[in-house]
Amino acid sequence: GRCHLLCKPSALAQHLVRSLGRSVALRGGRWQLPRWPRLQMLQQLLQQPEEEPAVARELLQLPDAGLVALDWLVGPRGAVGGVEGSSSPVLLLIPNAAGKVTAGLLQLGVRALEQGFVPVIFNRRGHNGCPLTTPRLQPFGDPGDLGEAVTYLRCRHPAAPLLAVSEGSGSGLLLAYLGESGSSSRLAAAACISPIFRGRDWFEAGMPWLYEWPLLLHLKKGLSRYAGSLAEALDVAGLLGSRSLRELEETLFCRTKSRPTSWEDYWERNEPLRDADEAAVPVLCLCSADDPVRGPPAHTLPLELFRSSPYFFLLLTPGGGHCSFPRRGPRRCWGHEAVLEYFRAMAEFLRAEERRKGLPRPR
Repeated sequence: GRCHLLCKPSALAQHLVRSLGRSVALRGGRWQLPRWPRLQMLQQLLQQPEEEPAVARELLQLPDAGLVALDWLVGPRGAVGGVEGSSSPVLLLIPNAAGKVTAGLLQLGVRALEQGFVPVIFNRRGHNGCPLTTPRLQPFGDPGDLGEAVTYLRCRHPAAPLLAVSEGSGSGLLLAYLGESGSSSRLAAAACISPIFRGRDWFEAGMPWLYEWPLLLHLKKGLSRYAGSLAEALDVAGLLGSRSLRELEETLFCRTKSRPTSWEDYWERNEPLRDADEAAVPVLCLCSADDPVRGPPAHTLPLELFRSSPYFFLLLTPGGGHCSFPRRGPRRCWGHEAVLEYFRAMAEFLRAEERRKGLPRPR
């Protein structure tokens, strides 16, 4: 399918080339709307899921009394979160930075469920109906809450491989977590679908209004529920009157009443790749050259990172838009199949390495 894998040469890279080369998803060529990435983007945001999975919500209390929500996709037998102690891989799904659970993310979860994974969606504070119990939301690249969720999932499923996949701007959170936690991330592998690598540049460049306005309205609708409690910490009128995602982000996290900070200082603490050199988990980044949300590849893809780090792999395709990667048929996103094939290839490689080195399986 004219895809290219950019990475540092290694045994794992060779294994991925062979595995992805055999993937049916990447062999096709009948991909719809190859020259209409903006239409693909709008469809990705607004379309309804073909299969509405049953979801069981679990609220996780954080050290500061805040809450995040874990939405377990329920299997055909009604099992929630799989069987505790089972070895089925747990797949943590991370929505975009606005917290919008798109039809594409749900379809990925359904497909993973069919293939034996245990999918669970991570919802940030105040997002997707998760109660906001503190006057604090999660900054763009602050992985603290995600780390608490990963620790909980590891305790609940100690024998299962823990995987993570993010969509769009939500990749900023996953990339920041991998860099900050390093070899202590507890993840076996990760994947980012249409990631945003440079957060500050992305906000400052502005986005297509077809993408920005639906997300802006989605965020305002969620925040308006907590206008009274947020008034003690923020300028709520300015927040709800924001006319861009950058203005809303700046009002939420820089113009606070108790601890105001500058836009520059905010991004020093929240850039997704600020600690990328410390990442110690294989990460597949699935990107399209015509992504209208991320921007031109020459300015928005950290190509040197993929050439120098043994843990970062870039699967670059000429078409696919933003998180769309469309094709004909009932499974309309071939990117989902590529990501699940990547996770299978990673599991095969790790098992082969354990046998070759005679290592005991981790308890």
